[in-house]
Amino acid sequence: MSAPAVVNTKSEEYLNNLRHSTAHVMAQAVQELFPGTKLTIGPPIEDGFYYDFDSSHRFVPDDLEKIEKRMRQIAEGNHPFKMSAHSSEEAREFWGKRGEKYKVELIDDFNQPTVTYCSHDTFVDLCRGGHVESTKDIRHFKLLRVAGAYWRGDEKREQLQRIYGTAWSRKDELAAYLVRLEEAKKRDHRELGPKLGLFTILPDTIGPGLIFWLAKGATVRRIVEEYLRELLQKNGYQFVVTPHIARADLWKTSGHWDFYRENMFSPMKIDDQEYLLKPMNCPGHIQIYKHELHSYRELPIRITEMGTVYRYERSGVMHGLLRVRGFTQDDAHIFCRPDQIESEVTNVLDLTLAVLKTFGFTEYAVRLSTRPEKYVGTLENWEKAETALKRALEAKQLAYEVDPGEGVFYGPKIDLKIRDCLGRTWQCSTVQVDFNLPERFDVGYRGDDGKEQRAIMVHRALLGSVERFLGILIEHYAGAFPVWLAPVQVKILTITQEQDAYARNAAESLRALGFRVETDLRNEKIGLKIREGTLQKAPYLAVVGKQEVDAGTLAVRRRSGEDAGKLTLNAFADLLQKETAGRI
Repeated sequence: MSAPAVVNTKSEEYLNNLRHSTAHVMAQAVQELFPGTKLTIGPPIEDGFYYDFDSSHRFVPDDLEKIEKRMRQIAEGNHPFKMSAHSSEEAREFWGKRGEKYKVELIDDFNQPTVTYCSHDTFVDLCRGGHVESTKDIRHFKLLRVAGAYWRGDEKREQLQRIYGTAWSRKDELAAYLVRLEEAKKRDHRELGPKLGLFTILPDTIGPGLIFWLAKGATVRRIVEEYLRELLQKNGYQFVVTPHIARADLWKTSGHWDFYRENMFSPMKIDDQEYLLKPMNCPGHIQIYKHELHSYRELPIRITEMGTVYRYERSGVMHGLLRVRGFTQDDAHIFCRPDQIESEVTNVLDLTLAVLKTFGFTEYAVRLSTRPEKYVGTLENWEKAETALKRALEAKQLAYEVDPGEGVFYGPKIDLKIRDCLGRTWQCSTVQVDFNLPERFDVGYRGDDGKEQRAIMVHRALLGSVERFLGILIEHYAGAFPVWLAPVQVKILTITQEQDAYARNAAESLRALGFRVETDLRNEKIGLKIREGTLQKAPYLAVVGKQEVDAGTLAVRRRSGEDAGKLTLNAFADLLQKETAGRI
């Protein structure tokens, strides 16, 4: 008799199967506890799972405890997960009799002669598979929260209730994850942003998904943008500005009207012409490139813009700065010859890695997405582009995974997902090769043979959405930005009003040197001022009392509470200059 196969309980496949299986057990518990609940779908997701339910009962936190208790009882029954195949006709009748209209709709959409079920204990679900051996593997899990969702993500369809959970193969992994969740709550940019005076959203007066940058947030954003401009200037980029609206004809030529219209705002009528808010910067950059004729000797031409775009996001998916309706992209489009793709992509990767390191991100996952079944452009150009992307990644010695067939229809791409201090991954940087728009807009150059040649267009974003990136930064640093990024670098606090003039003069001197300084001259106890200054997360607090005035110094303490000593104004300015210049 052969030995049983060893299961790698840390593998991505096993964890996905475990989480999928746990979603099934949760669905069973929900239907038992709340009769009449209808099933929809329940997939595994990163670090967990969810299941969407149609129920007349409104789930509350106390319900999660009841569901979890019943799930543990089911899991202890050691019920095997069994797959079975059924004809679509039989399945439609089976689920129809149960009143599971969502399952019937899915079967119709599959449009296959057969479908599969997964069953355990008394529960059965329409399922394509991916499960652990039995419920005995489901031991370390936790239900997390309830959220609203629309069936199939369509706000015109039924509103559902989504229960989220997490599941792990070991107890210590679950415990560590729950600790990370608690830490993530403390870092939630939606809480920290308004509290620290960075941004606000006014859904009732202005509209959801539209960001108001307050003074401190606008300062951080300006610093980020100035850093990028300086870097791109050194790398031969041309800075442009394009309009926020354009005639609908432009978006019909680009293909957005046909393929992206549901994500665009409704047209507006001006002078009997339809205009649209721009969802992308690409067509505008093409118009700038085509403003003049170009020779092969001029290429590559790199056009960049901090371009604000507008996309219609459904109300249920907007999330602070991470998912908004109006946002700015650090967008660039490179027009080059086919033989220049590799060098341009290598340059973009160099810039990307430098930028991410500057902002404190040194870990990332890289994916290369290749030609899908439906594509535009020639096979020769696709092969050249994919080879160029691979060579660029290998030249930078970047480990990457290939996603076969997951490129966009207009070309292959490289995506970088950064990992923050809590181990969460975020999609930010991307570089994409485009054969489609140059064809649609007849983008070319005069070749060395004197004939017109088709240009290749490379899209690239280092940060992606500035709003999204700043949301990630707020959470990464928990609002405690490094000195060079902090909206207020120094807060000067007085012990009594007798030191007000000295504090004002010190602040003015530091501001004259380019530092960002605030004073707290209120007639309050110094302990309160220090506590409030610490909560505002300024990197340095400088206390001024009679001794400091007499000695011509500042009593400087770091945000951490560490005493930096009594420093003269010049010595303190030197310290700030060193940390700011080193982007510390």
